[in-house]
Amino acid sequence: MRTTAELEERLARPSPGLVDDLGKLDGDIMILGAGGKLGPSLVRLALRATGGDRRIIAVSRFSEPGLARALQDEGAAVVAADVADERALHELPDAPNVVFLVGAKFGTSSGQEHAAWFTNTYLPGRVADRFAGSRIAALSTGNVYPLVPVTGGGSTEGSPTGPVGDYAMSCLGRERVLTHFAGKNRTPTALLRLNYAVELRYGVLVDLAQKVLAGEPVDLTTGQVNVVWQGYANEVTLRSLLHAGVPPFVLNVTGPELISVRQAASALGEALGKEPVFTGEEAPTALLSNASRCHRLFGYPELTPAELIEHTARWVADGGPLLGKPTKFERRDGRF
Repeated sequence: MRTTAELEERLARPSPGLVDDLGKLDGDIMILGAGGKLGPSLVRLALRATGGDRRIIAVSRFSEPGLARALQDEGAAVVAADVADERALHELPDAPNVVFLVGAKFGTSSGQEHAAWFTNTYLPGRVADRFAGSRIAALSTGNVYPLVPVTGGGSTEGSPTGPVGDYAMSCLGRERVLTHFAGKNRTPTALLRLNYAVELRYGVLVDLAQKVLAGEPVDLTTGQVNVVWQGYANEVTLRSLLHAGVPPFVLNVTGPELISVRQAASALGEALGKEPVFTGEEAPTALLSNASRCHRLFGYPELTPAELIEHTARWVADGGPLLGKPTKFERRDGRF
């Protein structure tokens, strides 16, 4: 993967399992938040997996120039709309399958906490009520869990939640509100607790590669992380529609490995020809999820951490385009 076109093709490459599962779904698939980080590649993946036998409806404000036209040219039914606007939400076409990707993370500690709660908690309820007759797969986050011992294997879906900060609390609020409407309207729902999707333009590995290349210190306090190839995360999101239920089907989505920040930065440094600069010492706790249930259902991600590190280092070294959206995975106080 050396070009954006090659990266987009790899992200949108469906597995036989995805093709089979989407073939079992009836009707169109609507993707709300199709213009965000995960949205465009998820739309493309759905288009390729369904082979044009149904509509893939991409809904977003589409603030990125040219994105709406590009998705339309690739076969998506594009609807430019702000789903936070009540009238626009109710004017959306009906769809039996809805993927909800809308969310707010950054700026939640800068006096705009209320906006995050609106987007992450109130708005999902409005969407769930609007699409009461649909299946809904909604993106959540592993941040709903507390920091846990790095030796404990990570939080499972049955572990107690313990969100830290407004972002995490509002995301748990999203889950609670969607669970309410699933019960009230008998709407099959899936809640996907995603931990650090990565591709070559953003993610934990890009954050580390940029720091190493620039000679900036890598903070080791959060010394262990989960990451997962975004193509796999997108595939699981789509396939989870078949598992949606009442009460909601809850699933941790991340890779099977525990990634050492020190080791990942060292490997990136070796590939980049730069010696990493470290600061701090590894804490005994981190934000970690156990996604064994996901792997039993959907298999393992196709790209290993070693492969992701290799691809990321080459991409950053070559000056490949980046999204400029750091994960801030180092934060332990929930202030993003």
